[in-house]
Amino acid sequence: MPTIERAEPPYLQVARHIREQIKAGKLQDGDLVPSSREISRTWGVAMATATKVLATLRAEGLTRAVSGVGTVVQTNGTLHHSARDRSIAIHRTGKIYPPGHYAKIRTAVLSPAPALAADALGIQEGAPAIRRQRTTYTVDHTPVSTSVSWFDGALAASCPLLLSTERIVQGTARYVEEQSGRTAVVTYVQHAAGFASEEEAEELGVPVESAVLVSRNRFVDSDGVVLEYGESTALPDHWVFYEYTNEEAE
Repeated sequence: MPTIERAEPPYLQVARHIREQIKAGKLQDGDLVPSSREISRTWGVAMATATKVLATLRAEGLTRAVSGVGTVVQTNGTLHHSARDRSIAIHRTGKIYPPGHYAKIRTAVLSPAPALAADALGIQEGAPAIRRQRTTYTVDHTPVSTSVSWFDGALAASCPLLLSTERIVQGTARYVEEQSGRTAVVTYVQHAAGFASEEEAEELGVPVESAVLVSRNRFVDSDGVVLEYGESTALPDHWVFYEYTNEEAE
């Protein structure tokens, strides 16, 4: 039976906005978060709603209250910056990673597509595919995640930089859009606990088969075709945030 979709509660909308500023690096550890009075004035919501926003962020472990100061960001570097987070960051700040974080492209080659990548991209297993491997580091040069992105090999002609280990300043998604006209409009993400392979362990500086967070990402264009398939591995204790509301069925 069809149901009516209700608008998201205002406090969740405001909390998401601030959360995404934190994940994008616009608000960093130690920075002040807008006060309840500022939130109320800026967003035109009641003080009770603004107070609930700050309580939500504290409950998520993203902020803490400091007596005589206000509410400050406190993540202690435990956020996992997912593919979605990077997409948000590039649109909001023009930068892919938070301040101090950076990535190194390890390889960028044409390679036979493995089964999972081929199935996602809609090509034959073993067909030529672009394989880009990167490792992401924090400001103190500590690796926090490593990932592999796969693209249909046919994109090599219009997007030659995908086969270069030089950093693509605007990010691969925007570069592919500019060069090919194809835009990723939907992203599907899967997360699971896993164990680091030998290659992943070497990149992350941990023992083989260490516990890690494994993600699969599918970036889908307006025609419903997967533009990019990615697999990433992140260290434990780096948190991914989701939000949803529970409503009783009527």
